[in-house]
Amino acid sequence: MSLKGELETVIELKSSPEKFFGVWKTQAYHIPNHTPDNIHAVDMHEGEWETEGSIKIWRYSVDGKQEVFKEKVVVDEEKNTLALTGLEGDVMTRYKIFNPTYHLTPKDDGSLARLIIEYEKLNENIPVPDKYMDFMITVTKDIDASLTKA
Repeated sequence: MSLKGELETVIELKSSPEKFFGVWKTQAYHIPNHTPDNIHAVDMHEGEWETEGSIKIWRYSVDGKQEVFKEKVVVDEEKNTLALTGLEGDVMTRYKIFNPTYHLTPKDDGSLARLIIEYEKLNENIPVPDKYMDFMITVTKDIDASLTKA
């Protein structure tokens, strides 16, 4: 049984890649406003909000449990990709590697969002991170709905 794996799903968004990534790149501190039931706070740990490679600490709830995730984000506007590299936090007590990625492709007035979680479990008793993929889907849909509401 392999400890490494990748989860992937595709969802349709009403917002454009530019609009969606704009929030992550320049206004990540507003993300809790877009998805208050899931993400409670985001704090800058190192760097500036608009600085590539800055490190942020997220406070969120998964399955009714509050958790913390420290990550470094890299946005590649040419490839419409946003990659988070897990550094510390609750999820890192179960996974040696935990790297969520968003890849958006323009579609009509919106986009298709390919959500990927690359992971490596610390041992074979650790479950595949399905609950984190569900969380990622919910947060993505919440942000999209907030960005596109009239």
